[in-house]
Amino acid sequence: MRKIVASMLMAMDGVVENPQWTAQFRSEESQKYKFEELFASDALLLGRRTYQELAATWPGATGAYGERINSMPKYVPTTTLQKAEWNATLIKDNIGEEVTRLKQESGQDLLIFGSVELIHSLMQADLIDEYRLMVFPIVVGNGKRLFHGESQQKEFKLVQSHTFGSGVVVLTYEPHRE
Repeated sequence: MRKIVASMLMAMDGVVENPQWTAQFRSEESQKYKFEELFASDALLLGRRTYQELAATWPGATGAYGERINSMPKYVPTTTLQKAEWNATLIKDNIGEEVTRLKQESGQDLLIFGSVELIHSLMQADLIDEYRLMVFPIVVGNGKRLFHGESQQKEFKLVQSHTFGSGVVVLTYEPHRE
């Protein structure tokens, strides 16, 4: 059975939207971490907007990371897109059922990059198995947050933490399930 892993770039104040503010903290060790994360997965689960942004820039990427991300299957829950490109499959109906089916297949992790609205809906259905929060030492102020006022109270278990020399910390949590 596969895990669904939500990997988020997050400011200290919880903002996850438009992470251009991460550029000044990039380092060789954080790039290695993201490389290993991608290669531990064999498919991407992307919200429509994230899919469109990535599909507009990544298809021309080269190197091992670019080749991996371009070759991976991508699953995109959407009610608005009619056509999929870039090795993507659209999920038009029964998103929870389809994601559950994908989890039950054999293989590596299903990785979610960004896609905060998708994460919110999967969180409500308790379908996310792991949250990898890459927290950057910056306060952004405004923007979408992973956890917001409409979120239900939920407990998590810290399963791993890693600090980079740049001050970025990766906190890996699993939902507390009884």
